[in-house]
Amino acid sequence: MNAAEPESTPRSKYAVPALEKALDVLEHLSEQAVPLTQAQLARALGREPGELFRMLTCLESRGYLRRDDAGGYQLTLKLFELSRTHSPHEQLIEVAMPLMRDLVDRVRQSCHLSVLHRDEVLVLAQVESPQPVRLSVQVGSLHSPVATVSGQLLLAHLESAERTEVLARQADYLRLSAGERQEFQARLARVREDGWAYAEGARFVGGLDLGVPLGRAGGRTRAALTIAALKGPQGPDLFELLPRLQQCAGEIARACGLG
Repeated sequence: MNAAEPESTPRSKYAVPALEKALDVLEHLSEQAVPLTQAQLARALGREPGELFRMLTCLESRGYLRRDDAGGYQLTLKLFELSRTHSPHEQLIEVAMPLMRDLVDRVRQSCHLSVLHRDEVLVLAQVESPQPVRLSVQVGSLHSPVATVSGQLLLAHLESAERTEVLARQADYLRLSAGERQEFQARLARVREDGWAYAEGARFVGGLDLGVPLGRAGGRTRAALTIAALKGPQGPDLFELLPRLQQCAGEIARACGLG
């Protein structure tokens, strides 16, 4: 074990030292976000400079690293391009958008597609209602999983241990009293059992949200499809739209191979 690594660091019995060394370099440069010389990297990773020479040369020749005039190494955009090429989110958006547009044409309310991303709800896609007064959610925006219908759907369909870990990192949840946390956990249980989540005024007065999970029952749901509307004197009654919302989510899931 390297002297720089704590004894608690998990090690695979199938460890590949050269690959691990390269990954250490890439991960450290990503964390630092500034160019580092061969000597600086060696000190940071607890290795001899000579150990890293061939590794750095290989990563540079393959286009993962580049050197500045001072000899510092930094990441190129190659890793980002690789991640974008096969992003499951891009495939999900591509499949979902035409089906979401058809749903909005039918129900006349805005809808958006969300996933959990680093313990927050990330809005991947949205189709706005054609009505002159409508509710809109910014694509790419991040929201609390505790305070949103989409987030509660996603939390409800996590495995128990994973859900506990995520909630332990949520300030919104940690501020709740013991009784409020118990009520919230009971709500998540109902959401999981019902297969939908609904809220009035969850984020602001007059907001209505109705969401359903995307994926098969019992699967590891990682997306939520939600209708967001403004409450007026004549409604709307979002529960009248629930069958169409569920149908749209099912069609998206099947087209993505999640159904």
